[in-house]
Amino acid sequence: MLDVRCWTLDVFPFFQMPSRSSELFAAALTRIPGGVNSPVRAFRGLGREPFFVERAHGSRIWDVDGNEYIDYVGTWGPAILGHAPEVVVDAVRAAAARGVSFGIPNPFEVEMADLICRWVPSIEKVRMVNSGTEATMSCLRLARGFTGRDKIIKFEGCYHGHVDALLVQAGSGALTHGRPDSAGVPAEFAALTICVPFNDIGAVRNAFRENPKAIAAIILEPIPANAGLFFPCEDFLQDLRDECDRNGALLIFDEVMTGFRVARGGAQELFGVRPDLTALGKVIGGGLPVGAFGGRAEIMNQLSPLGPVYQAGTLSGNPLAMAAGLAQLRELERGDGWKLLERTGTHFEELMRGALRSLKLPWVFHRIGSMFCLFFTADPVTDLASAKRSDPEKFAQYFKACLDRGIYFAPSQFETGFVSTAHTVDDIERTAAIVREALKL
Repeated sequence: MLDVRCWTLDVFPFFQMPSRSSELFAAALTRIPGGVNSPVRAFRGLGREPFFVERAHGSRIWDVDGNEYIDYVGTWGPAILGHAPEVVVDAVRAAAARGVSFGIPNPFEVEMADLICRWVPSIEKVRMVNSGTEATMSCLRLARGFTGRDKIIKFEGCYHGHVDALLVQAGSGALTHGRPDSAGVPAEFAALTICVPFNDIGAVRNAFRENPKAIAAIILEPIPANAGLFFPCEDFLQDLRDECDRNGALLIFDEVMTGFRVARGGAQELFGVRPDLTALGKVIGGGLPVGAFGGRAEIMNQLSPLGPVYQAGTLSGNPLAMAAGLAQLRELERGDGWKLLERTGTHFEELMRGALRSLKLPWVFHRIGSMFCLFFTADPVTDLASAKRSDPEKFAQYFKACLDRGIYFAPSQFETGFVSTAHTVDDIERTAAIVREALKL
């Protein structure tokens, strides 16, 4: 097969072979809206087309044109052990040999539920679903059913999937590709969502005062990771816990990104704050489609078939996803994965900061555990408004320079990067050297 990378304008000044990725993208545009099945993959804010991946292993991915990249996206978080770890592949292979879907209970569901409840003390009972969006959607319905109230408080920049009521001042692809809202969401749905700035406890208290006995729950990412990455101020999460208790509302943590990544028990373990309900996903599926939500038994028992709140799914608790997730989580625990991730993340941060200090433009670098984000701004980043002050043109220039040199960071200023247990010291040092070179452009 011809390697198109050898066809350059120096040799053929009037003709250049298109890449296989370009051909695939052109074909995708005719059949898939925008050519992609999730908006952030389109690279639209970066002045280039996306590339198509052929395979991935460890810390690396290879595109269909044979280019190799050190990957810091990790399929947006699930690849905490790197791509295609042997323990996960073996578990999926063994499970698939017994059947890929049953639509009836299987033993893996019980094992996963027990593991989640043991590792996350706030979760007494849990139900499996197929995505983070399903998990947050189900949390809202359950909170409303349990409290008998309709309104929800959410925070600007916190993304909770494409749930109608939560696509209000959302993050992730909603920020990257236009207004942080969506057409097709009825105004009546949005009216039930009260959106306030992150880290602003005064705004939360005002919302409760202005909506007495009407707010069912507060939902938030305890560590927002879909508008870049920023952190809760001291006591903010505990203050939210106190306000919910004072006003008879539930506290929902969306730990789809942070669950089992920043710590064994998620962000709630790090900050010592127990939510009433928790949404999970990503890591618990080992790379397969998955989600889960759980919490206090008295709340979870309101779900059908025990209670009046209906929720269902043919593929929920799918044996492949459960087997993959169990293998990944057990390997993390067996290999003391969170200590390794912290060491790798610390080394990555040290070298990145060293490279960034030579940059004349302002920057802010955030990291917690194995999650990180770089902002090109002079201001501290504590919420959506300050994240949006970052320079998108500088980010696009930086992203493209790194990608051209074999480093794949998240293709949006408003996304978070990840390191995995598969990233080596050589990977980190090579990345820092390339970042230093890219920042000189």
